[in-house]
Amino acid sequence: MEINLVKNGVVRVCPVGFSWTMFFFGFFVPLLRSDILWFCLDLILASLTCTFGNFILCFFYNGIYIRSLLSDGYVPADEFSKHYLISKNLYREVCM
Repeated sequence: MEINLVKNGVVRVCPVGFSWTMFFFGFFVPLLRSDILWFCLDLILASLTCTFGNFILCFFYNGIYIRSLLSDGYVPADEFSKHYLISKNLYREVCM
């Protein structure tokens, strides 16, 4: 399953749940997503734990990535994404 986030016309497609790409490709996933902080952290964690830490991070990375995009100013691009993020308490609609 995927959700769509948008900022200034740029749409990011974000997978949710377990990160199979992180499972198979490890610290290259944050690098390809331009998430330099988590690339460095995962590289250090993988080297210290002989990649066992990378397996644990597979369960959490997609959520971490979505939270970082939301804090960077991205908003849901469609109704499905908005309702999913609201149901997971990751996004709150502000009514003015």
